[in-house]
Amino acid sequence: MTILITGSAGFIGNNFCIDFAKKFKNTKIISIDNINSYYSKKIKFNRLKRLKNFKNIKFFKIDLKNKLKLEKLFKKYKFKEVYNFAAQAGVRYSEKNPHAYIDSNITGFLNLIELSKKSNVKKFFFASSSSVYGDSKRFPLSENEKLYPKNFYGMTKKLNEDIAKRFFDDYKFKSVGLRFFTVFGEWGRPDMFLIKYLNAAYNKKIFYLNNYGDHIRDFTYINDVTNLIIKLRKKKITGPDIYNICSNKPIHLKKVIKLLIPDTPIVKIKKLGFQKADVYKTHGNNNKIKKKISFKRFTNFNLALSKTHEWFKSNYKMFK
Repeated sequence: MTILITGSAGFIGNNFCIDFAKKFKNTKIISIDNINSYYSKKIKFNRLKRLKNFKNIKFFKIDLKNKLKLEKLFKKYKFKEVYNFAAQAGVRYSEKNPHAYIDSNITGFLNLIELSKKSNVKKFFFASSSSVYGDSKRFPLSENEKLYPKNFYGMTKKLNEDIAKRFFDDYKFKSVGLRFFTVFGEWGRPDMFLIKYLNAAYNKKIFYLNNYGDHIRDFTYINDVTNLIIKLRKKKITGPDIYNICSNKPIHLKKVIKLLIPDTPIVKIKKLGFQKADVYKTHGNNNKIKKKISFKRFTNFNLALSKTHEWFKSNYKMFK
């Protein structure tokens, strides 16, 4: 069997490639990424080096908006499963450069789901985001909540879900949308809170703390994320299915900083006001996914934080 994984130079896509390759050595994995410059290409190239350790992974540099190249790939490999983690990331950046999100998150997504339907792909999974919920006062957020994204990034992710639903209503093409909540861990994104803090600590940079640190996030460890998806792929897809991928244990950012301070170099912190694209709190209900796959135990946050910290100490030069 041959599968396609997009966004394989990105944080979640790269870790998923490796976890899948380890567990299913007889499955051929075609991985693609456009390797854009939203953040350091050096980090992305180092992630891609990891894929070379697996004989069942083959990488191509392809942009999802290039439909012609995608079509050739689909015709050649006849994919049975597609996992889409390719997207223009970043909540705040979406307010500055919305066109990048149209190209990747909408045009690219539409190309991919059209070709998957045309090629009779049996399992189509795609990355959505907790950003589709926007600001809310009702927690924890369940999958049937009304969606009010407050930034352009969240709007594009909601539109992905709407497109997937349209493909089911019109063509009975089934899919699984994964609403990720603040994923963190080894090989994490340098534009996200935890890696930004560690980068400031070990590379002697200023750490910019938005809203004076008064934010609450439902942190979800990357190893749990890949494990959840792999377990979920074994289950029957009933339609345009949607799942929260979250720990259901939100933590205040000030508490995370307190946990890090004793074991990290002194960080120069510059406190900033509230950023209009941000939401104050994320907190997802994970009962649906846990019930679907009988998943009982998420990694302890302190342990996951420690593992991430130890990894960063060995790789901090990559982020200079």
